[in-house]
Amino acid sequence: MNPLGRVLIEKAAYENGWERTLSASDFAVQVASARHAAKADIALIGNEQYQVRVNAESVVAELAREWSIDQDHIFKAQSRIELARLLQRAAQLALALPPGAEEQYRKQIEQLPVPSLGETEILRLTRQRIGQDVYRQALMDYWGGACAATGVALPAVLRASHARPWAMCDSDAQRLDVFNGFLLVANLDALFDQGWVSFLDDGRMIESERIDLSSLQSLGLGAATRLRWVAVAHLPYLAWHRANKFIG
Repeated sequence: MNPLGRVLIEKAAYENGWERTLSASDFAVQVASARHAAKADIALIGNEQYQVRVNAESVVAELAREWSIDQDHIFKAQSRIELARLLQRAAQLALALPPGAEEQYRKQIEQLPVPSLGETEILRLTRQRIGQDVYRQALMDYWGGACAATGVALPAVLRASHARPWAMCDSDAQRLDVFNGFLLVANLDALFDQGWVSFLDDGRMIESERIDLSSLQSLGLGAATRLRWVAVAHLPYLAWHRANKFIG
């Protein structure tokens, strides 16, 4: 790999969530980030053609939904623009997937001042607000900034919707698990949160028998509404929502 090739790889990495170069050789550049634990090895194999290997299995599994991967778990990018998109998506997933959000939450909590007498409730509310902000960002990263069902990519109308509510979770790990919920447009979030709709394991939306179907249609929802994908890790939370929140 010539010096220009290395510089272009490092530039693409730095601009898309990988600000550290760990090593470089004639064959590949290894990059990482202080914000997440994943590493990526990037090789230039032709005129603007690249091979990328990511060392985090959970990231690789999610990336494979959108990018072709060979039997050696290597992704290929056919241009620098495609390389940038691949690296950006890998960084988003590395930040969002467990335990990424929980670690970010704990770092912020550790910076809070020790509460004085009478400030315990204020601290609890502060912790919850921080957790909800971190969780929303994790869902934004995981779903690529678009609604999990409709694909709407307008942040102002997107909500971080828990399947198992914050107050009913057994631990911070559950509360901040990116698989314990979905990024949904506001109207769908309200229906999901109150149990008027839920989702089957294959992603299809189901609605309560008590809801007027014409109202759903007016909201742009109906039989064709379904999650863009469902990971195995979503299934226990979806089962909990159907059993405990859904109004059948």
